[in-house]
Amino acid sequence: MTLPDTPASPAADRTFQVDLRGLVDLLSHHLYSSPRVYLRELLQNAVDALTARHSLEQGAPADAFGIRLYADGSVVRVEDDGVGLTEADVHTFLATIGRSSKRADQIADQRADFIGQFGIGLLSCFLVADEIHVLSRSARTPDAPAVEWRGRGDGSYTVRTLPASTRPRPGTTVTLTPRADAGEWTRPAQVHALARHFGSLLRHPVTFDDGTAGPGGQGAPVNPEPAPWARNHPTPGARSRALAAYGEEVFGFTPLDTIELDLPAVGLKGIACVLPEAVPAGRRHGHRVHVKGMLLSEQAEEILPDWAFFVRCVVDAESLRPTASRESLYEDDTLAAVRDALAERLRAWIARAAASDPELLGRFLQVHHLAVKSLAVHDDEIMRMLLPWLPFETTDGHATLDEFSRTHRTVLVTSSVEEFRQIAAIASAAGLGVVNGGYTYDRQLVHRLPEIRPEVTVADLDPGTLTAHLDPVDRETELAASAYLAQARDALAVFDCDVALRTFQPASAPALLLDSREARHERTRSQLAREQQGGVWGDILGALRQEAPRAQLILNQLNPLVRTAVTIDEPELARTSAEALYGQAAMLSRRPLRPAESSLINRSFLDLLAHALRKDS
Repeated sequence: MTLPDTPASPAADRTFQVDLRGLVDLLSHHLYSSPRVYLRELLQNAVDALTARHSLEQGAPADAFGIRLYADGSVVRVEDDGVGLTEADVHTFLATIGRSSKRADQIADQRADFIGQFGIGLLSCFLVADEIHVLSRSARTPDAPAVEWRGRGDGSYTVRTLPASTRPRPGTTVTLTPRADAGEWTRPAQVHALARHFGSLLRHPVTFDDGTAGPGGQGAPVNPEPAPWARNHPTPGARSRALAAYGEEVFGFTPLDTIELDLPAVGLKGIACVLPEAVPAGRRHGHRVHVKGMLLSEQAEEILPDWAFFVRCVVDAESLRPTASRESLYEDDTLAAVRDALAERLRAWIARAAASDPELLGRFLQVHHLAVKSLAVHDDEIMRMLLPWLPFETTDGHATLDEFSRTHRTVLVTSSVEEFRQIAAIASAAGLGVVNGGYTYDRQLVHRLPEIRPEVTVADLDPGTLTAHLDPVDRETELAASAYLAQARDALAVFDCDVALRTFQPASAPALLLDSREARHERTRSQLAREQQGGVWGDILGALRQEAPRAQLILNQLNPLVRTAVTIDEPELARTSAEALYGQAAMLSRRPLRPAESSLINRSFLDLLAHALRKDS
């Protein structure tokens, strides 16, 4: 049976139902980092209202209108002399979530003058109070009445108009009655501290009263002075000292130097404080960012590039865009341009220090050479400017490349710290100039030295290079030691280690073990592959394994212990002495020992001890 078509019912427009308590919970747990932001949001709304009032009355002095905070433990009140609200404004902006008065009418065209953009800031007050009381009077309409709005955490609100005498002057007062569990954020001392924390650089006068100032009292100034870069100073030296003192006050350390930052295109001013101590590579410090005087974030990593981890910045900007929570910066083209411009300011400071203040440059490089190395890898100008002055670990001790290349026209560089430690003493005695290239950026930078020192040659150090600089023994000595060398090779075959006899300084070193990490890994990989394949494939892989780089134990004929060892004709003792020499050389290389090597060292020591006891008996 076919059912007749049912006519479609007309679509009905509906509106979203908002659970205000659920929305406040969402704000507190996912948008805002802490309930303390309620005061920042109230300050921000007050500042934006003052900005609108100044736009309305452009002839008014800058300090004609201000913000007054009051907290006595029972209430928190924020009062401003701003543009105020009409009854229509209250219904439109305070009772509609997500709409901002800054978007309305002509004010929308001036959004760059305002801090807020999202119209949800007032909801943050529900993090500390169950009811918000707003009393406002508009400055746009002469003889406008006062308007009272009460919003409650259950989503209800009331609005009523009051006589103008209720609030004689235009502006807005927001009053909160804190919940019992919000005392941590609403005590008078805490409100004052939060006001200073968020508003110390605001351009409008802000005062705080805890109820002790008395009737007509003005309260304590929250922002008594403008930012130090906005003040006039009698001399450049006095300005530098003031900036350094401010950096120490904000960050808690005495800067190695301060770098003044000024980007007029985005209205950014501030300072970068050079850290007096080294920090691990890659650790990014948070920077203190204000937007139009209001503190936005103390952990704004995105304001500087990754390599600039040797400074901490405090800046105040006009054109940076905050995220919805107003606790970080929105990643856009403006922020990218600011980051590039600030990076250029840091490069310019390094260039100035290199050109005119070698003492400052020396102190800076002593502390932050790793940061400069990371910059030099990607910045040719910095590389050419500073590479000769950067410190490196070399066979002549810690030295700059400029000092080292004056003595060694051929500079050899190792691929790892382990390799450098294996050969440093021997290479130094042989007159070779070797740089430890095992640290981050070092090998890459050393290879670029000929770009600024064309007379210098740079090459990677390999075992063959070092072996070629060790003196061979005469033929008679080589023949006399051949039996011992054969026993030693057989004993150390399990480690894929060849054995050779040479003479080298210092004579106190009995043996040198040349074995790179890459070679060990290759031998281990080949061994595992051969064991897993077996059969014909195992034989083929075994043949290939013979081509894998082998370790080399170079015995020093100048050492008395070696001269005695090569005369041993007892096979077992010869093997044991070779194992002992290998173990000692492995420990002197300061690389991690494999379990088989640790076992060999213990066994060879016990065997030599047993042999000595048998001989004595």
